[in-house]
Amino acid sequence: MSSCDKCRGKAIVHIKYSGAHLCKTHFSDFVEKRVRHELRKQMDLKGGERIAIAVSGGKDSTVTQHIVHKILGPRRSMDLCAITVDEGIGGYRESSIPLVAKNSSHLGMEHIVVSFEDLYGITIDEIARTEHGLATCSFCGVMRRRAMNLAAKDWRATHLATGLNLDDTCQSILMSFARGDIERLARLGPHRKVQKGLVPRIQPLRSIPESESTLYAVANELEYHDLECPYAPEALRNQYRTVISQLEDKSPGTRHSMLKSYDSILPALSKMFPPSALRTCSCGEPTNSDKCKACEFVERVERERLT
Repeated sequence: MSSCDKCRGKAIVHIKYSGAHLCKTHFSDFVEKRVRHELRKQMDLKGGERIAIAVSGGKDSTVTQHIVHKILGPRRSMDLCAITVDEGIGGYRESSIPLVAKNSSHLGMEHIVVSFEDLYGITIDEIARTEHGLATCSFCGVMRRRAMNLAAKDWRATHLATGLNLDDTCQSILMSFARGDIERLARLGPHRKVQKGLVPRIQPLRSIPESESTLYAVANELEYHDLECPYAPEALRNQYRTVISQLEDKSPGTRHSMLKSYDSILPALSKMFPPSALRTCSCGEPTNSDKCKACEFVERVERERLT
């Protein structure tokens, strides 16, 4: 391995899209500097913010929790907490929750757990056993977002931080283009505008590639949950992950170029598709229609369980 470009110490990584060789210290600084930039860009920090961090225990959410705490934790005018959603996935989630609780305790951060069983009266394992015609991840994504929003609102959060990284963001962009869903493209986070009933989501790792998030966790000896969700292979997103990975391998910097291009057209997209006037579902959550998608999914599963 080459020497670090900044201190001539032993490099632990070669950043292909920039050509840099960095040691552990300068690599960590490199990641944290970009997260700090994203936080400044995505939030107007005036003091009094309450930031809930969605922490599953995986590498990305653990890195997000660690870095956000490192950057913003020392501010006395700011409160942080961790929120974990227990979807009810046997052999998977029960091993990550204690780990998040341990990390949160170490950081002096409140840890809140919200479960599908308590919120919906059903678990993802039970949903997976029904014949619903959709990937289990489709149900989980919608129901998790509602669960996180509810927990963040109950904690009176001003922002909800997620662990979405650069790869995740590029996958969402490409998926929306491929589906011709330009309106969804305009709705991708981070969210600058506050809509009643919705806690604005921010994405501190938005410009950090997944590989760098993993290396940061390892280099800084962060303890994280490294099991794959048993339903992950079903996700349509996997196809887009493969495409973007191949493009990046052949042309380093492709992911950052995609993000830069998206950010360039986002103002025009926002004008074309301004935020919808939201209604209120019978469950109390905001919705574009008479009923929120989470309630539709739960009712659909219940009907199928009875047939």
